[in-house]
Amino acid sequence: MGLRELRALVAVADTGSFRRAAERLGYTQSAVSHQIGVLETALGSQLFTRPGGRATVALTVAGEAADRHARRALGHLDAMAAEVRAARRPGPARIRVGAFHTAAAELLPAALRAFAEERPGVDVELSETTESQDLLALLAEGDLDLAFVLNPPPDERVETVPLVEDPWVILTRRDDPVSDDPHPSFDVLDGARLVAWNTRWRTQVELEEILARRGITPRIVYRTDDNLALQRLVAVGLGHACVGRLAARSAVDRRLTWLTPRESLTRRQLALCYPRQREVSGSVMALVAAVRAQAGAPDPAP
Repeated sequence: MGLRELRALVAVADTGSFRRAAERLGYTQSAVSHQIGVLETALGSQLFTRPGGRATVALTVAGEAADRHARRALGHLDAMAAEVRAARRPGPARIRVGAFHTAAAELLPAALRAFAEERPGVDVELSETTESQDLLALLAEGDLDLAFVLNPPPDERVETVPLVEDPWVILTRRDDPVSDDPHPSFDVLDGARLVAWNTRWRTQVELEEILARRGITPRIVYRTDDNLALQRLVAVGLGHACVGRLAARSAVDRRLTWLTPRESLTRRQLALCYPRQREVSGSVMALVAAVRAQAGAPDPAP
């Protein structure tokens, strides 16, 4: 068995389909089936249930064990490749950080200032993306050194450092009647005009689904990917918005305020993640410490 067989195993496990795994890997479906067959023969166990037709294939108990080891092995190989690329790279030391816009705007600036004083010879390169899974994949593949992730799913490829809770709040104008409610609720959004994030953001889709289950149906009048644009639209009175508390408490317009509803819709925890499979430099850990200090995160348990 080799790398192709291990990558085929992971791809089928992720997609639940030999056809979709083949599309992801750029192979034919028969090639993926053959690679899984080679693995099953080598290991002496069936790795997937195969119900037939368009039904989803699933890992057997033996397959789950093989999948865990395959992911570790591939992670170590990706880490080796990343470190070799980094060793060939000329110029000053560099830390590559992935973040979504709230983390980039609200936590990083002060942390980077403190880090630059401690490590003046280290460059920090920031990349923004929208999805936690994308960030975790980039970490595991060696394309990032650190990533800010909202509600990181369990992933044995990365270490997770909890930073701060970032619950949904309602952003509105100070002179709007809802701002006077001493016990605000998300119910005020029912039928109200709402400025929202685009639905390519998984967290926005989840928010709208939760509101719908509660019978809350706002009238979404604008969608955007830009935090500043969203705040400006709310500031001129075009609607309320649901944002994380981190973004709301540093709103750029004095006409804005934010309300903490009495109910919690869903947990939103911001965490800092770094790869588990490769050695983490002292500079990376110094940046982790600077971010933790900025976020007010408690020290990890010994």
